Amino acid sequence: MGGTVHVAIYDTLADWEPGYVTAGVNRPLMQREPGTWQVRTVGLGAEPVTTMGGLRLVPDLTLDELSPGDSAMLLLPGADSWEGERLLPFARAAGDFLAAGVPVAAICGATFGLARQGLLDARPHTGNAAEYLASTGYSGAGHYVDEPAVTDGDLITATGIAPIDFARHVFARLDLFEPEVLDAWYRLYADRDPQGFYALQARAEAPA
Repeated sequence: MGGTVHVAIYDTLADWEPGYVTAGVNRPLMQREPGTWQVRTVGLGAEPVTTMGGLRLVPDLTLDELSPGDSAMLLLPGADSWEGERLLPFARAAGDFLAAGVPVAAICGATFGLARQGLLDARPHTGNAAEYLASTGYSGAGHYVDEPAVTDGDLITATGIAPIDFARHVFARLDLFEPEVLDAWYRLYADRDPQGFYALQARAEAPA
């Protein structure tokens, strides 16, 4: 299988939110199909952006060059600018991806953008808070789920304080790891359980 996970980048991007995902996708260790996955970044334009943490990132391609058919998933991190108009093109692109049957993963402020676009009106979803999404005026409040991350078919949503849960849902949707590997990964990073590390180490050292 494999494919490209396209990560949207823009000024004030919340650095911590996509980090577990990008590391897991780009690092082939213990993947089902090592070497078949990659991450590419997508900007509104070709100019560099500056994250919330001050990192300067240069997009690999622009949004108008991105087609759902060339992607395994569109990942939308949070940013201070989601409550304005500037990132609406990414919300519209998310609608195109979902219509094409290509997964979309949105965390933190990006869920605000999807709500404004009407993409959460009829789907189970989560976000930073029910009240936060309600302020968009959307019609999906009855579908809000008070969980760190939620998967509904091709759509993953998460609160900005749960990047590990977000990554777990992304990995599961992409079928990136065997279930026991994903379980060990989550026990290590979310539960800080040393047994998760030992299980991963044993898997890494096992004969091919």
